[in-house]
Amino acid sequence: MNLQALFRKKSIDQIMAESEGLAVHGGFPLKKALGVWDLTAFGIAAIIGAGIFSTIGNAAADGGPAVVFLFLFTAIACGFSAFCYAEFASQIPVSGSAYTYAYASFGELLAWIIGWDLLMEYAIGNIAVAISWSDYFTSLILGYGVHTPKYLTTDYLTAYRGFQSVNDLVAHGQTLAALALDTAQAPIYNAYMAWTDAPRMFGSVPLICNLPALFITVIVTWIAYVGIQESKMVSNVLVALKVMVVLLVIGMGAMYIHPGNWVPFAPNGVSGVMKGVSAVFFAYIGFDAISTTAEECKNPQRDLPRSMIYSLVICTVLYILVSLVLTGMVGYKTLAVGDPLAFVFGPQGVHIPWVSGVIAVTAVVALSTVLLVFQLGQPRIWMAMSRDGLLPPIFSRIHPKYKTPGFSTILTGFVVAIPSLFMNLTEVTDLTSIGTLFAFVLVCGGAMVTGTKKGQVSKNTKFKIPYINAKYIFPALMLIALVLCFVLNKDGVATFFSGVDASQPGVVGWDLFKHKIPMLVFDFGMIWMIVLCYKEEYSLIPILGLTTCAYLMTELGITNWLRFGIWLIIGFFVYFTYGNTHSRLAPGKLKK
Repeated sequence: MNLQALFRKKSIDQIMAESEGLAVHGGFPLKKALGVWDLTAFGIAAIIGAGIFSTIGNAAADGGPAVVFLFLFTAIACGFSAFCYAEFASQIPVSGSAYTYAYASFGELLAWIIGWDLLMEYAIGNIAVAISWSDYFTSLILGYGVHTPKYLTTDYLTAYRGFQSVNDLVAHGQTLAALALDTAQAPIYNAYMAWTDAPRMFGSVPLICNLPALFITVIVTWIAYVGIQESKMVSNVLVALKVMVVLLVIGMGAMYIHPGNWVPFAPNGVSGVMKGVSAVFFAYIGFDAISTTAEECKNPQRDLPRSMIYSLVICTVLYILVSLVLTGMVGYKTLAVGDPLAFVFGPQGVHIPWVSGVIAVTAVVALSTVLLVFQLGQPRIWMAMSRDGLLPPIFSRIHPKYKTPGFSTILTGFVVAIPSLFMNLTEVTDLTSIGTLFAFVLVCGGAMVTGTKKGQVSKNTKFKIPYINAKYIFPALMLIALVLCFVLNKDGVATFFSGVDASQPGVVGWDLFKHKIPMLVFDFGMIWMIVLCYKEEYSLIPILGLTTCAYLMTELGITNWLRFGIWLIIGFFVYFTYGNTHSRLAPGKLKK
């Protein structure tokens, strides 16, 4: 095998020529309908979702009021990445996002890896959002007296596990009547009832599915299929609604803040704050989806960079204010609930029922917009990969009437709807975060190696990352970070070097060491990065983006790294059996 061929690149001019119709397979251009505020709304639609209506509660319960620093740190990491995305979007304003940027900077193999990674990111993220939407929706209509059968709102695996758990409890002396009244056992009891009440197929197979998750996926997929104009209108209206509700929560909640709830500010130290990194970062990945709509923008080189920065700044401010209000209204320990915004205005908070009702409705709306933006993003990644020959041509076929990637959009609907109907994937949602962080690392790395260096002339783009020589600044920053790590996280440092974790007695040897592997890889990578900065004099901002995102990846645990590795191995198999030989850059296939 010719290893050089695996890293064959496409020039920016070639990418732009193909996007303008010189080599587009579908035969129809995408419809240009998006302006800067439409794009900003898409970013807000994806960022203000489950993070602010759900996971912010558990993050606050772990980190206390200091969780604001987690939102700030994550926003800074995303901000560095957003600068890199913005520069690439200005240079290469075409669909494909990080996949296309990697093709121009690193070559085909890494482009395939990041494209395959993005497919996992969007698919698993969408499935998790669809399942979460179902939970919120069924809880909402239950408040209005509408009871949905448990077997139509539960996945098969959860129902089966609940059935087994209840049978074990009954075998040890518990009664069904007692379990029905025990609120702590409500989840497994409801799952048990779903299994026992479900109608049977073929005499013994229970018919259990999450019907609301299917419903919302079909509706959102249809909106994405019929056109970007319709998607834009729906997104703008729903985003305006949920932002108003978030501002309502901040404004009303501020009147009920008790400063004593902010003491202690960081009860569990740095480790407690960083514990929620996966859930918090999951909320911030929305600006990645903006770049997939580049070919549907009226002025992508100007509007894409602006919308990425605008959406990130707006959402960061809202997240910080909401987290301060929530932890000021009630004790941080009570926020480990699935609906923290509704909780603080409920009976255990300040008890304003109408606000809780409005928040419950808005949570359903918020998750709908997240699903819409991601359902727009994934088909356009497939479309870009298909244009390059790495996927079959049908993936890049454009609908003649709706001007959308029709086949890819429908397929995306099936990929999300079927698993969300029958499966419980909440335990793998961290894969969305690790996949997105990996994309950010490659985009920042691409901006680093292709960007302006000392003595170079800046490229002619409408957005350019300011050049700051990292030769001496980056090593100094790493030294400061090392000192702060020793000062602020003494327990973690002691665990790292001693091999003994006081919080996990009895866990020693390989069981403890394997969790250090991501951090060890990061440490060696940073040493190499310091050397590169000194030799090549790279720009500081892309390096800081790569460093912060790589560090956040180390916080996601070895299990998620193993799952991510398995997904990449599958991707390599697909590439070497199809993509490598069908690539438009393969010998004999290059079209001039």
